[in-house]
Amino acid sequence: MGDAAITVLVVDGHQTFAELLGVALRGQPDLRYVGHARTGQEALRLVAELLPDVVLLDPELSDADGIAIAELMRHRYPDTRVVILTASNEATLVGRATAAGAAGFLTKNGPLGDVLNAVHTAHGGGMTVSTDILARLLRSTTPVVGPRPGGLTAREHEVLELMAAGLDPRAIARRLGISVHTCRGHVKAVLGKLGAHSQLEAVAVARQRGLVQ
Repeated sequence: MGDAAITVLVVDGHQTFAELLGVALRGQPDLRYVGHARTGQEALRLVAELLPDVVLLDPELSDADGIAIAELMRHRYPDTRVVILTASNEATLVGRATAAGAAGFLTKNGPLGDVLNAVHTAHGGGMTVSTDILARLLRSTTPVVGPRPGGLTAREHEVLELMAAGLDPRAIARRLGISVHTCRGHVKAVLGKLGAHSQLEAVAVARQRGLVQ
C-alpha cells in the first residue's frame, strides 16, 4: 500500500464503545476508519464492500459466533487481517482465535495504544496478544521437561522462532523463501511435536522448554 493509510473496520455490538473507538481511529494520521458493523452479517457485507486492511472484531456478536466470522473473513478475504477485541480473557478463546487465523487478541480494558499497535502489527503480518492474556496462557500450560531440541528439525525450529517473533504463516513463508503451503506444513508439525493446539500455545510451550527466548 506504500504510504497509504491503513483502513480499519470496527465490528462490535456495543454502540458507545464502537463510536469511541472510531473517534480514536480517526485521530490517527496513518489510519483511516471506514465504518462500524454491529452484527456478523453486516460485518461480512462491509468487508466485501470496503476490503479493509484490518478488522477490529468483538467475538460476542448478537447474530453469530465472532470467531467463526473471523475464520470466514480469512478464507474469503485473505488480505484483510482480523484483530479480536473482547471483554473476555479466557485462554480457550485465544486458542480458537489463533486457529481461525486472527492476527491479534486484545482485551477491551487495555490501553488504546495497544489497539493501535495491534492494528499496525497485523497490517505488517505480525500478531499481538495482550500481556495479561499471554500470562494467563503461560500459567495454564503445564510445564514439560524434555530435551532442548524438542524433536524439531532445523527448519521447524526456524519456523518456531519466527512464530515467537509474532509472524503468521504468510509472513514466515516470505521470510524463509518458501511457499505458504510448505510453511503451514511446518507449523502443523511444530504444533504436533509440542502438543499444542494453536501457534500461541506452541510458543508458550516452547518458552517453558527453553526452545525460544
